[in-house]
Amino acid sequence: MTSAAPVILLAAEKESAQVTDWAARVGWVVGLGLFVALVYWLMREGWKWRGTLQSDLPALPTAPDEPGAAKLSMSGRYHGSTTAGQWLDRIVAHGLGTRSRVELTLTDAGLDVVRPGAADFFVPVAALREARLDKGIAGKVLTEGGLLVVTWAHGEKLIDSGFRSDHAAEHNDWVDTLNDMINKTETEGAR
Repeated sequence: MTSAAPVILLAAEKESAQVTDWAARVGWVVGLGLFVALVYWLMREGWKWRGTLQSDLPALPTAPDEPGAAKLSMSGRYHGSTTAGQWLDRIVAHGLGTRSRVELTLTDAGLDVVRPGAADFFVPVAALREARLDKGIAGKVLTEGGLLVVTWAHGEKLIDSGFRSDHAAEHNDWVDTLNDMINKTETEGAR
């Protein structure tokens, strides 16, 4: 009988699991939701403040009515614009900070940047400064040479704009053609 007594005591001590404290759980979920909303709101306000600080940037030029025949065209992604040489200093004024699809067209007049759902802009050939392959711009890092970066002058500021073609093999042609155009413009301007 002594062996049956501990079994009966163990069975009597077992209880059901405690019920979840729903009030505490709901409180934590609501608190976390409010925290996420606050962080999102602060990020949005920071973006707007950056745009206010960059409001001295002139309006973006638009493409001329007759830009000429296309030398090169490319479809891909626009990854943003930064202050030249500072790949993390994103420019958000005039919609330059908005990532989007892009259709690039290079003509004798300049570089036409058409962005569905975002502001289009045009870079006149006289404003082009350099084209190169790079690996990152404004929070977007790719493999070495995976990004076409075009440096151009706008007002008193030099801007780097990053593009990625749907066909990365096109990047080298763009760099060569753009730099040839820039060199010809500089040579003609020096005369």
